[in-house]
Amino acid sequence: MRYINSSSTNSGTSAITATFKTGYDLDIAAVDVQNRVASVTGRLPAAVNATGISITKSNNNFVLGAGFFTRDNRYSAEFISNYLDVYVKDAIKRVPGVGDVMIFGERKYAMRIWLDPARLAALSLTAGDVVNALAEQNVEIPAGQLGQPPSDSKQAFQIPVRVVGRLSSPEEFDKIIVKNSPNGLVLLRDVGRSVVGAEDYSTTLEFAGHPAMGIGVLQLSNANALDVDKRVKATLEDLKKSFPPGLEYAVAFDSTTVVGDSIREVLVTLGLAIFIVITVIFLFLLDWRATIIPAVTIPVSLIGTFAFIKLFGFSINSLTLFGITLATGLVVDDAIVVIENVQRHIAMEHSKAREATSRAMGEVTSAVIATSLVLIAVFVPVSFFPGTTGILYRQFSLTIAFAIAISAFNALTLSPALSAIFLRGEEDRPSQLDFLHIRPVSNAFAAFIHGADRLVSWLAKSYASSIHIALRLRYVLVVLFFVGLAATVYTYQRVPTGFLPQEDQEFLMVVVQAPPGSSLAYTTSLADRAQAILYQNHDISGAFSVMGFSLAGGSSNAGMMFVSTTPAGQRRGKGHSAADIAADLNKNFGMLLMARDGGIVQAFQPPAVNGVGSFGGFQFMLQDTGVNTLSDLDRIAHQMVAGSRARKDLAGLYTSFSANDPQVLVTIDREKAKALNVPLSQITSTLSVFMGSEYINDFDFNNRTYRVFVQADEPFRMTATDLHKYYVRSDSGQMVPLDNLVTVAESAGPPVITHYNLFRAVEVDGSPAPGYSSGQGLAAMEDLFNQNKMPGMAYQWTGLTLDEIESSGKALIIFGLGILVVYLTLSALYESFALPFIILLAVPMAVLGAIGLISLRGLSNDVYCQIGLVMLIGLSAKNSILIVEFAEQLRRKGRSIADAAVEAGELRLRPILMTSFAFILGILPLVFATGAGALGRRSVGTTIVGGMVLSTVLNLFFIPVLYVILSKLLRRDRLTEEKPAES
Repeated sequence: MRYINSSSTNSGTSAITATFKTGYDLDIAAVDVQNRVASVTGRLPAAVNATGISITKSNNNFVLGAGFFTRDNRYSAEFISNYLDVYVKDAIKRVPGVGDVMIFGERKYAMRIWLDPARLAALSLTAGDVVNALAEQNVEIPAGQLGQPPSDSKQAFQIPVRVVGRLSSPEEFDKIIVKNSPNGLVLLRDVGRSVVGAEDYSTTLEFAGHPAMGIGVLQLSNANALDVDKRVKATLEDLKKSFPPGLEYAVAFDSTTVVGDSIREVLVTLGLAIFIVITVIFLFLLDWRATIIPAVTIPVSLIGTFAFIKLFGFSINSLTLFGITLATGLVVDDAIVVIENVQRHIAMEHSKAREATSRAMGEVTSAVIATSLVLIAVFVPVSFFPGTTGILYRQFSLTIAFAIAISAFNALTLSPALSAIFLRGEEDRPSQLDFLHIRPVSNAFAAFIHGADRLVSWLAKSYASSIHIALRLRYVLVVLFFVGLAATVYTYQRVPTGFLPQEDQEFLMVVVQAPPGSSLAYTTSLADRAQAILYQNHDISGAFSVMGFSLAGGSSNAGMMFVSTTPAGQRRGKGHSAADIAADLNKNFGMLLMARDGGIVQAFQPPAVNGVGSFGGFQFMLQDTGVNTLSDLDRIAHQMVAGSRARKDLAGLYTSFSANDPQVLVTIDREKAKALNVPLSQITSTLSVFMGSEYINDFDFNNRTYRVFVQADEPFRMTATDLHKYYVRSDSGQMVPLDNLVTVAESAGPPVITHYNLFRAVEVDGSPAPGYSSGQGLAAMEDLFNQNKMPGMAYQWTGLTLDEIESSGKALIIFGLGILVVYLTLSALYESFALPFIILLAVPMAVLGAIGLISLRGLSNDVYCQIGLVMLIGLSAKNSILIVEFAEQLRRKGRSIADAAVEAGELRLRPILMTSFAFILGILPLVFATGAGALGRRSVGTTIVGGMVLSTVLNLFFIPVLYVILSKLLRRDRLTEEKPAES
């Protein structure tokens, strides 16, 4: 178990939520919880066991919410609620992937016995007499059978005996005999009335201004949200055909809309990336035959990747599609290296394609294997990390690893075969458009090719000259390299940290908090005024309000509204994001707080990961681990909320906790009760029945079984003075007024008490202010706590914030592990510890470029940024491998270290630029992403583009220089070792 929290309300209900670590089998978890609950069931009050304890396996991930209403209000809330319970709820729960279905504002049928305490007292009756009469006369009686064995062997029939015991209508309950007095029978209708009402009246619901009932569909943690959403909507459409006349439904909010939109956006980005990559390849190769070969690699690799995704049980989601998009630029790299080298041999040696391919593959095979192994080695280890971070890394990294493995296989098999078939001599390239028989076009294209070839040749020679100059200034470059290292460390420490960006999910959650002691009617009125403010915002499409309900525990002065916005793609320009809408609403909701009959209304974004936490932003649990009172917790929590308003780094702090809700405190005078021979059970039972209602037994209605409740009628429980109308009976049969035995006083206390990890706690929700990262927001909250805390108080984080805290130290571990695995892989491949070190010197410049661009764009170092940084280890090392690998081959042919470095750089410039430009331009759609899921795409795209641009430019000079310096140092060391051996 990861953590446990609970909430207990004044209404006598308690909810305990046990959250388990990611990956733990929920079936086993459910058994564990049931065993623990069973071990303490015997210690629970009899009333709790009679009402029942339910254990459900689910999460807080609402897939969708729907409102059911009539435009002319022809049906009562009880009718709609029970229609949903009988015909809709169970049908949806049978949908695969649905964990539970909640009915908001539920009014399940119940037989309500409304008693008149004054008439009971006049007839010398108590609430207990009515309870006993109901328990005696409304029973299920198993009477057996006539002729049931053992019986006479001549018995020819066996017939069941059915006794009418359980009642089924208000008329039958009205005829229950409560007392047989000398004046005749006292029936239930003489002291009260029976009606078919509802079990619970503590919540109300409105949808689009109509009184309504609502359902919330929760998914299982291992279910596919899009699939569940699709199936549930199809089920609702089927059920709609048999709805009663006038009953309608509408989806109030749908958390999967943004998921579908995000996937569509990623697919568009994927299409753009494929188009850009192929265009860049053609512009560099200027040969449609050569362009076909890497173009074929893209569908082969990506389709093969989907096969592995299916094999490993992954789904097609934003993370896997991110991986596919990034892999688009990677899978062509190896093919480009092969084709470029084959083309070079054809041009230089004027050889046939088959022979050129054979010689070219002899040169690049080891480089292709090395670059692919490096990229795979980076991603595979990080996929084994645990927790939420591990899930994010796993699907993303393994998707790319699959694609790279397939592309490497293609580069070593399919690409050489296609090169030998398709490629031709350089003299044929200018005449590619001659088949059009349009001479001006053919001549222009030929001139363009000749110009492009001259440009590439000039670039290669200029680059070679630049390397010569850089080698003469090698120590200056070494100093600049160390300056870059220092800048990398400095920038990394200064960039704000985060976990997951708060994406626009196209719906908001609004908390309604009326003043302490407010009635449900008052809270509903406050919500109606809040809805009027909501609908003034043109970006709001609908609202679904549930009063008497909150995620922290229900109370009469609390409520929730689920607000749908228009699709993110339709909200263009600044000031229309979900965060901007929430800020604008909160500004307007401020007038409700200042109003005489107002209250607190606060809008929040949903959590960044559905089902993890209650709201977007952070969840701070203020705990009492000592001897502090609930009033102390209340005071410190509200001090923190008030203190946050004076800070620039926090926004929207809110707590629903109050320890000062008005209460009526009843104190029993035990001595007086005993003196008058009144059993204490008479007093407690009378209060419990009249004020709180009591569940007695069940009755049959509409072919279903419902509960029977007894309670004082409405006029007899409105004020504290109504307690004076209650009577109890002494052992001598005398009726004693209750106010002679109890003292009634005004008091205050919390409507809901929350525990977190077994300590009393208060939840404080909030978010970092605009321009501040989540990491800065958490640090600000810790500072705020330290300024206000009392001895014996502590704090813990929960929800997604806890995941962020736990993953905060893992980024450097993952990065370091990636570098270590790459180093060991290259060491095994080259049988050297020196060459991998030279290759990995390219990584710091990539990190500097990535973090620098992240900082310039005002983004944070979040999980998506860290995924990009891990990817940059392999990407930056890839270009270094191409230079170092060829330099080593040239040295084996007799070149000096410096000449080998210069020539390797000149020969490899073209493929390095081709692969880098193809990848960088293919990633640009992510950098400028819009719509659903844009923040995550921008984060990973910005990281990779910034790192690749800077590392490609700088490492073209740093790597040859560092290669020469380190190779000479190593050579000198070897010579020093060899001389003593020779002597």
